[in-house]
Amino acid sequence: MSLNDPRWGDRDDESGEEARRREPRAGRSPQGEGPPDLEEVWRQFNERLSVLFGGGRGGRPAGSDGRQPWGGKQVGGGIVLLVAIVLALWLLSGFYKVDANERAVVLRFGRYVETTEPGLRWRLPYPIERHEIVDLTGVRTVEVGYRGTDRNKVLRESLMLTDDENIVSIQFAVQYVLKSPEDYLFRDRAPDESVKQAAESAMREIVGKSKMDYVLYEGREDIAVRTQELMQAMLDRYRTGVQVVRVTLQNAQPPEQVQAAFDDAVKAGQDRERLRNEGEAYANAVIPRARGTAARLLEEANAYKGKVVAQATGDASRFTQIQQQYRQAPAITRERLYLETMQQIFTNTSKVLVDAPAHNNLMLLPLDRLLSRSGPAMVPTVTRQGPSSGDGSAEAAAESGGRKEQRDVPRDELRDRERGSR
Repeated sequence: MSLNDPRWGDRDDESGEEARRREPRAGRSPQGEGPPDLEEVWRQFNERLSVLFGGGRGGRPAGSDGRQPWGGKQVGGGIVLLVAIVLALWLLSGFYKVDANERAVVLRFGRYVETTEPGLRWRLPYPIERHEIVDLTGVRTVEVGYRGTDRNKVLRESLMLTDDENIVSIQFAVQYVLKSPEDYLFRDRAPDESVKQAAESAMREIVGKSKMDYVLYEGREDIAVRTQELMQAMLDRYRTGVQVVRVTLQNAQPPEQVQAAFDDAVKAGQDRERLRNEGEAYANAVIPRARGTAARLLEEANAYKGKVVAQATGDASRFTQIQQQYRQAPAITRERLYLETMQQIFTNTSKVLVDAPAHNNLMLLPLDRLLSRSGPAMVPTVTRQGPSSGDGSAEAAAESGGRKEQRDVPRDELRDRERGSR
């Protein structure tokens, strides 16, 4: 009964059940005033649910006012509706979304079923099936030998032994992506740790086969490439579903305990290289010059050889021709040869000694003094040695006065003329 019912308090002698039967069915007072009764509204809602799910009104006899009494079917109808709602929500929980750079791995009772592509997908709801999202394009990084920065070193990972039995400290990073989501999730219990261990193992193997100078200086890029290849082979053999993108050497140096001695060794090596470069520069400057000089001397020797051979050939040909002329006219040829020889001798001398066969005196003609004096018409002076002879001296002076100034002849030309005179 509503609190606003005007009959409230007039029926104290009636029981609550009878008063409830006498109330109007709509839950309102006869005059139609006041709010509806909450119990009546709930009772009507249960009746409608019973009718909807097949309860009807024939299950139990209605009361005197024609209403369906409250019973188990009304309660059962509410439970069925609630179960339907829960079932619908449970089925809707199977929808999931996969982004473009991701893949979803569907598991049914913990067993792999399939790998779904990007988009809106549906699976059987939990606990029958579940899914795990795996990012394929995200680049992941593993640091070996350090954490965060180069100063935060991990000596247990960074110290490595080279082929020449030296210890080096190497810090490097490995970047990788996933290429097989199912292998990454199920083939290895700790795939990221496996990548780290494979990177350290591969680097130790490559460094152990290389010299210290090669690791620290010229071979850094090659070591990174070889480490990446060896890592990928190991991870593929383990079927971790990982693709190594790049291996980057952050730092490679000797241990801190021997850094000072190593710096001295490096300086000595640099001095050695500097001196070697200076020596090579000096050799490059001297050797071409020496080769040029040798080539010049060789060419001069070849030219002199050709000249001597040609001159000898000419002399031989000239001698042959003179011999033929000598056979035809011996006296004339002999006289001509004598005159040519004397001409060559007088041309190359500055003083002449004349010995007259009929006289017992010796004349000296100082041609150098005569030629140095000015005036072509000057009478030459004759120095007599021994008894004088007028005829011989006058003739010699006349011959010397008619000579002209001659130039000096090189030694090679004199030698050639001497060979020709012979």
